[in-house]
Amino acid sequence: MEVLNENLLLTLVLAPLFGSVIAGLFGKKIGEKASHTVTILGVAVAFILSVWVFKQVIFDGASYNDRVYQWLQAGSLSIEVGFMVDSLTAMMLVVVTFVSLMVHIYTIGYMQGDDGYSRFFSYISLFTFSMLMLVMANNFMQLFFGWEAVGLVSYLLIGFWSKKPTAIYASLKAFLVNRVGDFGFLLGIAGVLMYAGSLDYLEVFAQSRVTATQSMSIWPGSEWSAITVICILLFIGAMGKSAQVPLHVWLPDSMEGPTPISALIHAATMVTAGIFMVARMSPMFELSEAALSFVMVIGAITALFMGFLGLIQNDIKRVIAYSTLSQLGYMTVALGASAYAAGIFHLMTHAFFKALLFLGAGSVIMALHHEQDIRKMGGLKKYMPITYWTGLIGSLALIGFPGFAGFFSKDAIIEAVHASTIAGSDFAYFAVLSGVFITALYSFRLFFIVFHGEERFEQHDGHMPHESPKVVTVPLVLLAIPSVLAGFLIGPMVFGHFFADAIYVSSEHDVLSQLNYHGVLGFLMHGFVAPPFWLAMAGLGTAYYFYMVNPSIPAKLHQSFNWLYRVMENKYGFDRFNEVVFAGGARAIGRVLWKAGDLAVIDGVVVNGAAKTIGLVSKTVRRVQSGYLYAYAFAMIVGLLVLLKYFVA
Repeated sequence: MEVLNENLLLTLVLAPLFGSVIAGLFGKKIGEKASHTVTILGVAVAFILSVWVFKQVIFDGASYNDRVYQWLQAGSLSIEVGFMVDSLTAMMLVVVTFVSLMVHIYTIGYMQGDDGYSRFFSYISLFTFSMLMLVMANNFMQLFFGWEAVGLVSYLLIGFWSKKPTAIYASLKAFLVNRVGDFGFLLGIAGVLMYAGSLDYLEVFAQSRVTATQSMSIWPGSEWSAITVICILLFIGAMGKSAQVPLHVWLPDSMEGPTPISALIHAATMVTAGIFMVARMSPMFELSEAALSFVMVIGAITALFMGFLGLIQNDIKRVIAYSTLSQLGYMTVALGASAYAAGIFHLMTHAFFKALLFLGAGSVIMALHHEQDIRKMGGLKKYMPITYWTGLIGSLALIGFPGFAGFFSKDAIIEAVHASTIAGSDFAYFAVLSGVFITALYSFRLFFIVFHGEERFEQHDGHMPHESPKVVTVPLVLLAIPSVLAGFLIGPMVFGHFFADAIYVSSEHDVLSQLNYHGVLGFLMHGFVAPPFWLAMAGLGTAYYFYMVNPSIPAKLHQSFNWLYRVMENKYGFDRFNEVVFAGGARAIGRVLWKAGDLAVIDGVVVNGAAKTIGLVSKTVRRVQSGYLYAYAFAMIVGLLVLLKYFVA
């Protein structure tokens, strides 16, 4: 078997880092044009090399799994930087670098004139480097490095407009929520090290069956399967990064960052890290049905209930953000059903059409002078034809219209869940099937309100909206192409042996092998008679009737079901609960510790108490110093008597 060249892999991963360093440290000296040139060049090099690696891995049978650098040796434990490049890594490399390249090019037009132009390019290149380190890792330590690095850079990017209070709040919220998930993730890695004695993927996987026979006591009198606990802890990390209920609350607020970041974070990089990680850990998850069931149910809840929230949003980016949450739920459900290939395939197709939708939304926002309220849009089709048609392609791919990329990946997930027998699969099937109708409804609600109907936007200085420059529209067109064509890879990637070297599925969980796949054309024809197609068409038709034919209906429904709208406007109370229980609880504990600990004990007893004691002793001793000679003589005699008594005794 051919081994990939190590220098090629190092160049691939370090090229974006080089561009980031140059733009970050010398951006003001070299200027804006040089800053975006060097970062785009770095990501372009990474993309070209990713395509070459993909070709070598998939068509030539090459691979790589070795140490690149040893950081430290502690006894038998070796902490290393190492790369594992197989079919899963190769696919992720192409997706991440392609979407990142499109975002870099798009950013030239979107961030033009911004004070932090060079710094922004530095950040997004650093983000790309972090994600590449994550997907190429061959051990848990490097995985954790990439995991934390994307979290850190996302904090910097979401709060990029630091003079905007909502952006600062959103970045802090994203950082803190991800710390909750990362704490579970770190505990999971500690469990791996404790039971496997190594952090290397292959060594850990080889020990997994032994770990599955062992148990741990979390509290006295309870016995838990070690592999189940480890897998659930690792998945808690994925719940934070991939925004699964209840650690989803950071993602909608992250829309406060610039639009290119919405596309980069929510399409192909940070939020997909958790999905990738669970798929990579398939040899472990396959040994615990309890963990798989937990993953599936969490994904189903996210897919269904986050989709509902997309129905009532009026911010163009937040509608797409809740769509991302729902689609991440679909991917997670696929992982829980052991349909890892279908989940990863949806990760890939979703990356293309979701990046397209976010960048299309940014094009609309630019045309309307940074207006994001869809109620102040309308009738933009004739002003922005390229954005309109690419937006239509993205929307059709999102709802799973037959022939588009999203159709193949989403239908494969739904069919796989239907075939699953793991606990929770019935609820998951109901959730993902219902989600098809909801997705179509909120997607085309957005599409019709923005591009059709009466013009509700304000003119600025008498200028009408116009199509965005080519630096914006070219990435839209390039992303629209795989949003249509990528789905036709379903044969080898989902039902073939594309991921055979990277993903393990036990025979009793192999639901994809139970599906009757008879080629792309057969899958396509079956799609027209399957329930998801009719549910999607029902959602599209409902959106057309509500927002094009009879726009008064949504207002009447709002009035009739005002209580339900209030529940959804409050996001099911998650934010309020976190504010009152966790944030409020932390503040209350802080106040108690401040008053009882700082004021009462430290200041009151230790600091002020010591001063008062010294003062009291001094006040008492001071009375002995009377100034009379007879008093001192009497004291000396008494002292002499005491000493004599002591020595004689």
